[in-house]
Amino acid sequence: MKGHIENRLKFLYSGELAAVISFVILSVLINQNYPDLKLYSLFSFWTAFLLLEFLLLQGTMYWYAKLKRFRNEKTFITPEKVVYKLIKLRKINLLLIAIPLFAFIYDLLHLQSPLPIGGLFIALFIYLFAILEYINYFYTQLSYDNISDLRYLKQQRALKQASIKRDINRLLHNNVKKNL
Repeated sequence: MKGHIENRLKFLYSGELAAVISFVILSVLINQNYPDLKLYSLFSFWTAFLLLEFLLLQGTMYWYAKLKRFRNEKTFITPEKVVYKLIKLRKINLLLIAIPLFAFIYDLLHLQSPLPIGGLFIALFIYLFAILEYINYFYTQLSYDNISDLRYLKQQRALKQASIKRDINRLLHNNVKKNL
């Protein structure tokens, strides 16, 4: 069982880190091979892309902290300092999610004709993906990639609460109990 949990945490940590790196490489390749998209000239692309990367780095940090604690202390509980950091980041993320909206408006008003519709579409896709990642991390688990998750969906007929949200709720609940 311990080996299974450690492997799962390694998979989640390395998957988030691989996504961070591969999205950078992918953006460079797309920009080089499809210059008509004008990706790197779009303010909306950069704000959406950096938002997504920032969120993925948070996921990387979270799963790495859980893996490290599990290896060292054999507990699955996320360190409190990590959870407090994620509470702050959750609020910052909400502010950062608004920025691409203004970037899209800016791009639409200031780009010369013809508009790089393909590039704007890619930026919009990245933005929507970032929002889904935010929801997946901080509210409701949207990714179901193993038998256990699929079994849960089938039995409960409901989506799981996100792991980070469970950790935040646990910490806040414990603090309320301490203050009583």
